[in-house]
Amino acid sequence: MAGYMEVLRGEPKLAAAYPGATQDKLFEATYRHVRDGMSCEECACNGRLVPRARLDQGNGQPIVHFGLIGSGDTVMKSAKHRDDIARKAGVIGFEMESAGVWDAFPCVPQDQIVAAVRGGDGGGMHEGFLGLLGAFDSSIYPYPGAVYRPLSYVSIVLVPYPRNDSFVGRASVLYKLKQLPLKSASQAKVAIYGLGEAYPEISVFWVHASNAQRFCQAYASIAQECRIPGHDDPKIDILTLVKRWLERKDCCRWLMVIDNADDIQLFFGQQGGSKITDISNNKGNLERYLPECRHGTILVTTRNKQAGLKLAKGKHLIEVGKMDEGETDQLLRTHLDGISVASNELSTLSSRLEHLPLALVQAAAFIQENTINVSKYLELLDRSDQDLVDLLSEEFETEGRDSETPHAVAETWILSFEQIQRQNAFAGELLSFMSLLDRQAIPLDFLSRYSQQKQDQEARGEMLLTKALGVLKAFSFIVEKNDHSFDMHRLVQLVTRRWLVKKRRIRHFASQALLTVSHCYPFGRYETWVVCSAYLAHAYAVLGSEGTGSRDEKAGNATLLHSVAGFFADRGQWKDAERLQLEAVKLREEVLGSHHPSTLTSVANLASTYRNQGRWEEAEKLGLQVVDTRKTKLGADHPDTLTSMANLASTYWNQGRREEAEKLFIQVIETRKTKLGADHPDTLTSMNNLALVWKVMGRHRDAVGMIQTCFNLRQRVLGVGHPYTVSTLSALEAWLKENEELVVELS
Repeated sequence: MAGYMEVLRGEPKLAAAYPGATQDKLFEATYRHVRDGMSCEECACNGRLVPRARLDQGNGQPIVHFGLIGSGDTVMKSAKHRDDIARKAGVIGFEMESAGVWDAFPCVPQDQIVAAVRGGDGGGMHEGFLGLLGAFDSSIYPYPGAVYRPLSYVSIVLVPYPRNDSFVGRASVLYKLKQLPLKSASQAKVAIYGLGEAYPEISVFWVHASNAQRFCQAYASIAQECRIPGHDDPKIDILTLVKRWLERKDCCRWLMVIDNADDIQLFFGQQGGSKITDISNNKGNLERYLPECRHGTILVTTRNKQAGLKLAKGKHLIEVGKMDEGETDQLLRTHLDGISVASNELSTLSSRLEHLPLALVQAAAFIQENTINVSKYLELLDRSDQDLVDLLSEEFETEGRDSETPHAVAETWILSFEQIQRQNAFAGELLSFMSLLDRQAIPLDFLSRYSQQKQDQEARGEMLLTKALGVLKAFSFIVEKNDHSFDMHRLVQLVTRRWLVKKRRIRHFASQALLTVSHCYPFGRYETWVVCSAYLAHAYAVLGSEGTGSRDEKAGNATLLHSVAGFFADRGQWKDAERLQLEAVKLREEVLGSHHPSTLTSVANLASTYRNQGRWEEAEKLGLQVVDTRKTKLGADHPDTLTSMANLASTYWNQGRREEAEKLFIQVIETRKTKLGADHPDTLTSMNNLALVWKVMGRHRDAVGMIQTCFNLRQRVLGVGHPYTVSTLSALEAWLKENEELVVELS
């Protein structure tokens, strides 16, 4: 608190200088001020003062009191009255300006800060005492008399990793971070480790920024976890929503870690570049979505110095270079716990691996796993194939790696990987498979699916998978997150891919990765939005890789394109949906034929996308084609045929061909009631659409009756919160308001 008081004293507008002991007077409780509206000097107050030892100390150090606080609706001017209530109610202080607020929601009412900092108010204790109690952070309470919502000051920590108890060293970097002022959102100011203990009033948000999908997903998580109003609206711009929420003056202090911000174009775009909505290119202007406010701090991590300079606006750029000898010694001893080693051996090993933390941790894991000493490990380093090391290291420099970065990580990785291959062959396969996915948040579902394909018995496969993952984690090749997904270090991914190229195995694993993601990726609809969003980065990763070109691979590619397109279409991203649907149709026609049910499904979805874009003629042409083929191949009453007929009816309605749309909708409804049931979701969709047609045709009574029936059934079948139920209810309420005379009859 003394530190905060010093900060407040430095604010010119507050003029919060301590007036000195001679002006810091506290009268006895029985003394009454002579006249209201006048200062003590003006009315010559001469009551007895309360002796206070702290006035003789001269340092103005605050004292903290814990206990119950009373609340009233007027300023308490009588100290005697105050003391009487305090004794009767057992309270230690009073707040007179926020009466009853606690009954509405838990809060900390803020009072006059200036009096608290100056040190005395003449007679009433509440301002100085409660001011110190409440004003533990001036940036949270920027003005007197403010009362805030719980989320405005309760800290939130959204960091997808557990605490690293083995973290050592980096004292100079941490010192620089901690010295930065927490006042500007454009500065990197706070150390990552231990924030929850060092700054309990600060909320922490972790944002992956290796690509646009991960950035958007992180913002969506912030919106959901913090329950930002509007976060569940599918039409909301989630990036703008989070930015504006964090910039609000009533928001608590926060730290946002922008992790792996290596791509300048991703944040600042390019001349005539693409927008953020073009997710497939991973380019955009993400910098405009970074909040800017005095109560927030942004810490950027990047391997690209140019990106760091631009994001930090040329200020407070901290280079994380090699560890010094003391730090590497401590790091190695921490990870070599239980192994006796001489200091000169640790110094040699650290120097051989050029003081890089990742290389040192991997080396220690190798030594521990194989129960060898440091001398033996140094011998293995000297005997490694230097030609292969140079080849594998060349990949890093083509990816923008600094030319001065040594190749020691690749050397360590080769040794460790060869050991993994000997110890657990499936772990080596698993690492190869994972390297073809997006390197962040690799779902356990993918790994389980791949493992089941490789093993005969499911139980045995699960055991082998657990052991393989254990080996990879032990060698620090992957990190398990709190949600049981996995991250792979960027260098590990690149080295693994380069090794697969050398072994001519990269096409095989690219094909395996594509087939696995294709199997696991659900078709996009409201119920699968969360999973589709989480898997999207991996879908793009495998769709962009070059596999074996087999028939199964092409079929899997088409299935994945179809499913991802459904996700975009369900969210109204028609351009992205159309692009992927066209690719899916082309591949399915090539592999399965134009009359195959799966091909027809893709064509039907493409027709729906055209219709939603207002391209009626194209939608009608494809819709008729699908209806005719399905009637011939599947029958007139097949569910897929009925779906295509319903889509064609919607196209007619969009074109203003109401009678044709009505006739086709009625036919579909009657057939669906017979084949699927009166409360089947597809039947209800057709009923909803027919009601819309009737309303346009002026048949209001029929329209309202149909939409009310549809709402009742959707509420029971889909649930109150389902988007279809909500939209039907909105339509029902609007129509009843337009036709009030129908309310009595229908109720």
